[in-house]
Amino acid sequence: MQSYDFKTIEEKWQKIWEENNAFKVDRDPAKKKFYLLEMFPYPSGRIHMGHVRNYAIGDAIARFKRMQGFNVLHPLGWDAFGMPAENAAIQNKSHPAKWTFENIKSMRKQIKRLGFSYDWDREIATCRPEYYRWNQWCFLQFLEKGLAVRKTATVNWCQACYTVLANEQVVNDCCWRCDGPVRQKQQDAWFFKITDYADRLLDGLKHLQGGWPDQVITMQKNWIGKSYGAEVDFKVTGKDEVIKIFTTRPDTLFGATFMVLSPEHPLTKILSRGTDQEQAVDTFIAKVAGEDKIQRTSETGDKEGVFTGAHAVNPLTGEEIPVWSANFVLMEYGTGAIMSVPAHDQRDLDFARKYGLPVKVVIQPKSGDLNGATMTEAYKDEGRMIHSGAFDGLVGKEAIRKVCEYLDAKNIGKATVNYKLRDWGVSRQRYWGTPIPVVHCESCGIVPVPYGQLPVELPLDAQLGDQGQSPLNSLPDFINTPCPKCERPAKRETDTLDTFVCSSWYFDRFTSPRNEAQAFDPEDVNYWMPVDQYVGGIEHAILHLLYSRFFHLVLKDLGRIETPEPFANLLTQGMVIKDGTKMSKSKGNVVDPDDIIKTYGADTARLFILFAAPPVKDLDWSDQGVEGSFRFLKRVWRICSDFLPEILSAPPAPVPATPLKKELQELRRKTHITIKRVTEDIQNRTQFNTAIAACMELVNHLYTFREWWNQSDTNNSDAQSVVKEAIESLIVLLVPFAPHIAEELWRLSGHDESVERTSWPVHDDTLMQADEILIVIQVNGKVRHKITVPSEMNETDIKSQSLENPRIQEFIGGKEVRKVIVVPKKLVNIVVK
Repeated sequence: MQSYDFKTIEEKWQKIWEENNAFKVDRDPAKKKFYLLEMFPYPSGRIHMGHVRNYAIGDAIARFKRMQGFNVLHPLGWDAFGMPAENAAIQNKSHPAKWTFENIKSMRKQIKRLGFSYDWDREIATCRPEYYRWNQWCFLQFLEKGLAVRKTATVNWCQACYTVLANEQVVNDCCWRCDGPVRQKQQDAWFFKITDYADRLLDGLKHLQGGWPDQVITMQKNWIGKSYGAEVDFKVTGKDEVIKIFTTRPDTLFGATFMVLSPEHPLTKILSRGTDQEQAVDTFIAKVAGEDKIQRTSETGDKEGVFTGAHAVNPLTGEEIPVWSANFVLMEYGTGAIMSVPAHDQRDLDFARKYGLPVKVVIQPKSGDLNGATMTEAYKDEGRMIHSGAFDGLVGKEAIRKVCEYLDAKNIGKATVNYKLRDWGVSRQRYWGTPIPVVHCESCGIVPVPYGQLPVELPLDAQLGDQGQSPLNSLPDFINTPCPKCERPAKRETDTLDTFVCSSWYFDRFTSPRNEAQAFDPEDVNYWMPVDQYVGGIEHAILHLLYSRFFHLVLKDLGRIETPEPFANLLTQGMVIKDGTKMSKSKGNVVDPDDIIKTYGADTARLFILFAAPPVKDLDWSDQGVEGSFRFLKRVWRICSDFLPEILSAPPAPVPATPLKKELQELRRKTHITIKRVTEDIQNRTQFNTAIAACMELVNHLYTFREWWNQSDTNNSDAQSVVKEAIESLIVLLVPFAPHIAEELWRLSGHDESVERTSWPVHDDTLMQADEILIVIQVNGKVRHKITVPSEMNETDIKSQSLENPRIQEFIGGKEVRKVIVVPKKLVNIVVK
């Protein structure tokens, strides 16, 4: 055979796959389905090896499952709307549509050169009307169900991106996309009421345990942030206002000595008006507005505050207590107001000591007495209620229950549940997104666009502002429209939907990508869903994954989907690291896969990215590692070439059950051990690096075996069958990692059909047993000798042979043998006195 010509081989097989629609798939009730999906790629222009890792992991699983007989759905599309494309287009003085479609064309070409087994007939792009009309359909469904609402709210504003951001899109008070500062402002905006599904989102996590990483489940639990406690009303002295607080410790209410409002709380300003504190409060609010929220709430952060000039009444003691505003209270959690119990909360205690506020002990531990005047550490655990009137002596849950019952009876509070989760703000003041399908009519108010008029198309002749300001307000043909209800002149909504709406249900659309009558066919979606294996980065643990689970629950309630969750199993792959940092365009350290393909081939690129590290771990880029993977594939090519005559001469029947020479029997043993290891590493552990290592060991064994083969006179049909079994098993085992070379070697081995049409090999346990095993002999725990014995030898005979061994007799030296310990098939330890 010729040398390994990867360029010719890969171009040949990619053409064959495309011409034969090799990976096209349809519903088949006779076969068990497997839905494999990598997270939606954003068409940024060119992919780098960090992206390739994601796709290579998914493709390895898809090919493996296909050969196991599953009906595998493996689609790809483009998350094509959103600020990144718009900002890049502005920077490059282009239109987002032109920029996006050029990038899709470029990335599609790159991905096809890598030979991934996608069903390209299912390709979708979210910026096309045939996709986003169903975003609009979803919005209208949410609107009808009361889950889409427009309200005035405090929103996160990124000036650099010129748009509102959801809470989940603000990271350390910065925009998740541009890292620019985020400030809060009041604005009318559209929200999805994800809070209505908080409990179900939390409960659903129980069903994902074992299939999702524990870290992701914990992150979602913490983001939802469910806590039990009580809401309590504190009346403001001399005013009509009431401060509503949430506390998880209503048993400490008698110890509340002051109140604290978030600087963003509307009452902070209102209560200070007309008091001597008005200017101080305004100055404080302005100062805190620029502070980092994580630092504000951290245990080590400086606790700062200001007195508002107002007092409130503790509803249980009747005492007037001062109302403060402090930087450590956030509007996003609870009610944006707290009662402060410094004796039993460390943060409150630090604040009280700093500003000279009283400390009152109301929970006493089992042993010892607390002194509010001298204590330096707050007592936060359960204990006996004291200084609490009729509640004195109550402990723990009983104390909390009794206090809550009293609050409810007096109509001053109630037991309740609180969530950290807030409604999802979906309005974006940007152009490149799905138009929100409602009309504003002076007579009728907000009117939904009729389903029959969808899609409301995004005009492609718009000129963007330098800062990304949406041009939709200035396009008469877009904004002016008759009211669908009264037919009077009205205005279209000019906000567009958050791009995360596109990616919250795209996996459903993949099941019916060309359906023009509905978002997806119920038979298709209920056959394919849920996604059996989802692959993507852990950075999407909250944003995308939480939104997708929410959408799925809503669609289930609408009777469109039967499955409880969208993703049965989640694999979060590690990053690709180069020059000490994550591979990314912004860092200038990307490796273009085209360069690797040109020099070494697509199979080498895929093999290296899967071999260099376990999927969930970060991978350090190594040029030497790439070269090593290339050398391995050349070794595979050479060893298969060397044994090609034997493979072609071997009978088609499997290896006969006749006695074989030791070397042939050992080759069979190594072959079946490798089959077992590769299968279990992929199927049970998703550890491609160790699976590839097992293939490498088999190749090394084949080279050693070749030396014996060339010197022996054994070349009968039985021997040829053993060689054929080993080589063909190796070829099949390499399919998930290096499919092009596997296809070519399979064809050269005399097969007419694609290697992927053969079944995945199954190991035979009986062939994995060695004829002989090595036993280590110890005397008093020290290794003294090693012997080889038949694998079927029993423990008694192994013990006898060890004791009688002349070398061991020297170490025993006539001493009394106290004990002989046999570890089956491994060692014998002789204990002498």
